[in-house]
Amino acid sequence: MTPAAWALRLYEAADEVFWAVKLSLMWTVGTLAGGVVLGVGPATLAAYTVARRHAEGETGSSFVRAYRTEFRRGSALVLPIVATATLLITNYHWLADRNARIATLAALAFLAVIAAYLLPMAVHYDLRTPALLPKASRFALLRTPASVLLLFTLVAFGFAVAAFPVLLVVAVGGWIQLDTWLCLRLFAENEALRKGLT
Repeated sequence: MTPAAWALRLYEAADEVFWAVKLSLMWTVGTLAGGVVLGVGPATLAAYTVARRHAEGETGSSFVRAYRTEFRRGSALVLPIVATATLLITNYHWLADRNARIATLAALAFLAVIAAYLLPMAVHYDLRTPALLPKASRFALLRTPASVLLLFTLVAFGFAVAAFPVLLVVAVGGWIQLDTWLCLRLFAENEALRKGLT
């Protein structure tokens, strides 16, 4: 590989890292602007919206506009996930029985995979909010290799941040962007497979 090609690759990598930091910052400001509880839903869905547009090469995507547009839907999608995850994590730490802890951990992993599909799906498909959870759940169950890949990637992000807390600056935006990028490809592959069967 020529020095010019290396320089181009390095520039592209730095640009993606900068974008992930910017996305993390937008998500954090949006979450805090809603007092955390009311802000986390719209901030998350707005971040996924601009991440999808970025992944598809669109320019001029506005986080603020997406935040306002998705305020109610973002809360309706994200708050139940956060509440369920909080309950499962609390149960995991309080349960003494080993089998119950393993079952709780499995439920938490399944919830993480569903969320990993659900949020990109919400900004990619024109579906009503109640239809998203069943569709994401079916995807998680039927696309096992992809679900394992998403879970492994999320766990890797978690371990990296635990080992190097400074990565928290880029972790949220990096996960949202990578999750969106992977899911857009999985959705396209699924649509192509469905067209091939008809």
